[in-house]
Amino acid sequence: MDTSSKENIRLFSKNSMQPVGRLSFQTEYPSPEEKQPCCGQLKVFLGALSFVYFAKALAEGYLKSTITQIERRFDIPSSLVGIIDGSFEIGNLLVIAFVSYFGAKLHRPKIIGAGCLIMGVGTLLIAMPQFFMEHYKYERYSPVSNSTLSISPCLLDSNNSLPIPVAEKSQSKINNGCVQTVAIIGPIFGFLLGSLCAKLYVDIGFVNLDHITITPKDPQWVGAWWLGYLIAGSITLLAAVPFWCLPRTLPRPRSREDSSSSSEKSKFIMDDHTDYQTPPGEKAKIMEMARDFLPSLKSLFGNPVYFLYLCASTVQFNSLFGMVTYKPKYIEQQYGQSASKANFVIGLINIPAVALGIFSGGIVMKKFRISIRGAAKLYLGSSVLGYLLFLSLFALGCENSDVAGLTISYQGTKPVSYHERALFSDCNSRCKCSETKWEPICGENGITYASACLAGCQTTTGSGKTTIFNNCTCVGLAASKSGNSTGMVGRCQKDNGCAKMFLYFLVIAVITSYTLSVGGIPGYILLLRCIKPQLKSFALGIYTLAVRVLAGIPSPIYFGVLIDTSCLKWGFKRCGSKGSCRLYDSNAFRHIYLGLTMMLGIMSIFLSTAVLFTLKKNYVSKHRSFRTKRERTMVSTRIRKENCTTSDHLLQPNYWPGKETQL
Repeated sequence: MDTSSKENIRLFSKNSMQPVGRLSFQTEYPSPEEKQPCCGQLKVFLGALSFVYFAKALAEGYLKSTITQIERRFDIPSSLVGIIDGSFEIGNLLVIAFVSYFGAKLHRPKIIGAGCLIMGVGTLLIAMPQFFMEHYKYERYSPVSNSTLSISPCLLDSNNSLPIPVAEKSQSKINNGCVQTVAIIGPIFGFLLGSLCAKLYVDIGFVNLDHITITPKDPQWVGAWWLGYLIAGSITLLAAVPFWCLPRTLPRPRSREDSSSSSEKSKFIMDDHTDYQTPPGEKAKIMEMARDFLPSLKSLFGNPVYFLYLCASTVQFNSLFGMVTYKPKYIEQQYGQSASKANFVIGLINIPAVALGIFSGGIVMKKFRISIRGAAKLYLGSSVLGYLLFLSLFALGCENSDVAGLTISYQGTKPVSYHERALFSDCNSRCKCSETKWEPICGENGITYASACLAGCQTTTGSGKTTIFNNCTCVGLAASKSGNSTGMVGRCQKDNGCAKMFLYFLVIAVITSYTLSVGGIPGYILLLRCIKPQLKSFALGIYTLAVRVLAGIPSPIYFGVLIDTSCLKWGFKRCGSKGSCRLYDSNAFRHIYLGLTMMLGIMSIFLSTAVLFTLKKNYVSKHRSFRTKRERTMVSTRIRKENCTTSDHLLQPNYWPGKETQL
């Protein structure tokens, strides 16, 4: 299904074993009665294919939006979430190369329909763990009584001894624009659906929501991540239905010959090849097609332009896939936004900018009739400008939240180094506290404490979300403006300057996304024009396979592994093993996330430059060869003319030697 929609539509319309350009009388001059059902079925195929692209993009977009929700729900690190995200592409790894090669010669609509059924069932299976696991239990302070005055969260130890720390353990051209546009709309709805589900509690319908003491802004909040997979899976199953009702082939509709690209193709395709079309009644010979597989693959990788562009795209998609996978997490951790808001701004602002950029690139290519070298230049220029803009995001970060013992001392006077991090201090030395629990409270002094016990709080008033902790010795140690030593449930909000940085980040991110996506269509045109016509479908399949396997699968994994190195406070499961990260070092997270994206982007720019130089070299070489051949032809023509003139002159009846001299 990931093979070009243009190829799907073109190959679906083939109906005879004749070479292109030698159509039968019935095909060349169809009657209105014959043309009507063809156009109707072609529109059905186009609509069904567009809906499939929408369903697939919706599922992929929704998966990206649930990364942080899955991480918290199953209490796993980012590296493992990256493996889950990458496994979404493993199905493509198994079949895409063979489907792209054999699919063009078999019953393509039914193959697409079967793929939709498999993908729909798989999407539904993702949500199944929710129905077989116990309800989500977040870390919280639980008083033993329902009265407004409860026992002290700081359980005093008569021995005054410190507790023993517990060990710490993500129309052909018009038709092809139509399908790609719908494919871009899919992720928009995917992220918006993710935003909606993130507002709903994970166990909605199974528990009494009045007993939930956290809000969507709380770092421990988990939304109804499973609900969107049920919706996406159902939509994908519906998308499979029309393909089982379509014929294998359609009569080729009457259309104008596309002669605009023939001259362009002749410059970069060495040998001519007549594209034969398989008639509907002829059975495909699997063994003969299999014998051509390796030679076709060798021909593709022997094309330097195709190979270099494949490498450049793979490296760039490593950059983009890793960035998009952890972008919601980056917004949450860096700017203190909720998961719902992070998904909302990505779906409503970022992805439309990408769609507009792709559309703009297509308009530029069409209006100015840009050649293949011009397409390579536009692709390279958009990458260079886009990553230069991306570089400015390094300056648009927020400082770490003030968390006692992790980012700032209990006195609140200085940051703490890695070796000085300690959750225990003199102010909570008499309390029997666990350093593995994460039940954050916000003190009146604006400092977050890992738990009410570690804040040294003596009494509490209220219950649930309105719980107030009083007589907190550690809060009083770092004097607050009001002089109170109280605290509330939840982490302290980041300062007002961080909200302004978030707005700047959105503006730059939108411009960067637009700029990078402008090169999408030029790159796609470059890919199609640098290969032989008979290998288009296969080349697109190999291209998609490489991007999925070498970028879609590994990039979320190593991005997640490196992001985990910036964790300051890990959570622990009941069995004692390490869970998900509770608090990140904002500065380290920003440098890892943006730095890795930038480094991969620079590598892709160098490879794109190599593509441009290879194209220029091939063009100069072919131009010289053509000029030499033309000069030889002109010389031989001139010699023939001279010989003919001399011969005619000698054959004249009134001519004798010395005639011109005597006259």
